[in-house]
Amino acid sequence: MKFSIQRDQLMESVQNVMKAISSRAAIPILTGMKLEATKEGVKLTGSDSDISIESFIPAEEDGIVYIENIEPGSIVLQAKYFPDIVRKVPQKTVEIESDHTKNVTIRSGSAEFHLNGQDAEEYPHLPQLRTENSFDMPTDLLKRLIKQTGFAVSTSETRPILTGVHVSTAEGSLQFVATDSHRLASRKIELEGEETVDLPSVVIPGKSLSELNKILDDTEDPVQISVTDNQILFRTKHLYFLSRLLDGNYPETSRLIPNESKTTVLIDSRELLQSVDRASLLAKENRNNVVRLLTKGNNQIEIHGNSPEVGNVTEEVTAESIEGEELKISFSAKYMMDALRAIDETQVKIEFTGAMRPFLITPVEDDSILQLILPVRTY
Repeated sequence: MKFSIQRDQLMESVQNVMKAISSRAAIPILTGMKLEATKEGVKLTGSDSDISIESFIPAEEDGIVYIENIEPGSIVLQAKYFPDIVRKVPQKTVEIESDHTKNVTIRSGSAEFHLNGQDAEEYPHLPQLRTENSFDMPTDLLKRLIKQTGFAVSTSETRPILTGVHVSTAEGSLQFVATDSHRLASRKIELEGEETVDLPSVVIPGKSLSELNKILDDTEDPVQISVTDNQILFRTKHLYFLSRLLDGNYPETSRLIPNESKTTVLIDSRELLQSVDRASLLAKENRNNVVRLLTKGNNQIEIHGNSPEVGNVTEEVTAESIEGEELKISFSAKYMMDALRAIDETQVKIEFTGAMRPFLITPVEDDSILQLILPVRTY
């Protein structure tokens, strides 16, 4: 195998593929990265038991040549060293060559590295998903869906199913839901197009979606999404991202969402976010950085943070409107700030159903994004 390649293109692909490579892989060869050269271009592959990523660099695209002098072949390189070598080579082009004894030479400018490679035949084959259940979605929309829900997955392994995002389709809409049992984030979109997508309900590991989000560019190019029994594939023009799915039944979350409210607040989300952020500065001592919210007359809300050993902070914020009963409620500042950042709208509506009941945060004009937070009991 032999080829000369533009360093920047190679580096980008290497960084993408590294997101799937673990130094503690169960199969030793999976701690490496597979390089495969064909006349069309170079494909890099990385995998652990949960995620597999393939990144393809075309030999030529839109009249720009990225790879030259290709002699087809394949090799597996140690992922611990290869990315750093590529990052630090002196020139804009890199020449990579392997001989029949699996020795690999990497040349750039006056620098020459020699690495021991491994036989690419021993590298496990990735399943090529061919499935009826597939549909396209704009990349920027998928990234927004991940951003608005993925943060709410559980980080605890006590209920593994909650470490994933539940994705389901119903009546022409697609819904992403995540909960760690103390909060819930949901986003629903209407699927466009003539054909109705009928996907099985799946639970995608939060970690997989987080890595996918880092790799995808903010373009409107479509991502093709395909599902089988235990895996999901996201495919773009030059990327193939395969993730296992979580086993088990996701809890029925629609029951958690209150359908009535006793106090409704319309407020500027940025002002509320900054106020809760300031209150949490002096509420860090108690583990959850709990802040209190009180409604007052004249559309005033009081935000209060307190640590007995440190001090306290009180701030009044003017709401657009407050309707319903007076309210005192305590909640995690972090959860409130995460929710407001995810909604990312100038004005939000917060619907409370009492001091010890979950409350809802939604954009004023849009009920397709929903954040639910359970209050904290404070005495």
